[in-house]
Amino acid sequence: MFSILRDLLRFNVEFLVGFVLTALIFLFAAAHFFAPYPDTAIYLLPPDMPPSAEFWLGTTSRGQDVFWQMSAAIWNTMTFGLVVMILSRIIALAVGMLSGYLGGKADEVLMTINDTLIALPNIPILLLVYFVMRDQMTWPLLAVTAALLGWNYDARLIRSVTLSLRNREFTRHAVFAGMSVPQVLVRQHLPYVMPVVFFTAMNNLIWAIGLEVTLSVLGFSDVNRPTVGGMIYWANQHQAAVSGIWWWLVFPIVAVVLLFLGLFLLAISINEYIDPRSRLSRMGG
Repeated sequence: MFSILRDLLRFNVEFLVGFVLTALIFLFAAAHFFAPYPDTAIYLLPPDMPPSAEFWLGTTSRGQDVFWQMSAAIWNTMTFGLVVMILSRIIALAVGMLSGYLGGKADEVLMTINDTLIALPNIPILLLVYFVMRDQMTWPLLAVTAALLGWNYDARLIRSVTLSLRNREFTRHAVFAGMSVPQVLVRQHLPYVMPVVFFTAMNNLIWAIGLEVTLSVLGFSDVNRPTVGGMIYWANQHQAAVSGIWWWLVFPIVAVVLLFLGLFLLAISINEYIDPRSRLSRMGG
């Protein structure tokens, strides 16, 4: 793992830039643990103060320090994205590998469910869940709902890899040796599937973060929990753009754009590394 990271940092400029951007944003987000104010506290500071030596990124109309509020918001948004990514990877792995290895009726049933979910629009379903469970809606429940909608495309990719491995000689040897289906999938096939998982994980993380920002900006989440979308939501509610409180809108938007850029560069770099031809070309092979 460390040798792969070293090669990527050494030979891939896009990965280096994406890694540095993402690491800096992560460190900024982690700083919220040392914040002098509670994340959800309001009207503790003078409102609408522009950026200055005292308030580096200014304050909001709700009396919050934009610097510390944005630090907590990015952390919460990234946490949401990571939870969705991990849960959806587990589902995609289970469905894709079982479908590809078992074949027959199991493959038909699993792929029918998969294709049905692909055809359904994600945003309207999430909004419907929010309106039905508005009083009970929490961010973990929203994350689980998003994860249940975010695995289908990747399951098909994993299934195609597993299909190609099912009839390989080493798979037959494993079956003849008495390995069960879970043992074959985990010990024999999972190492070949993991590169696909890593690549799709980065894309899914970008999707999940974008989904959280979109829902929060529209007010379809817990807007009292600091998130990037929640900051933009409250800025719009207080008409920050019209009132000239530009720092309340600009800094969160710049932060999430840099986060998207860093994750996107990491995603395309990992995809390039997975392809042996592009990797050898990049390294001068």
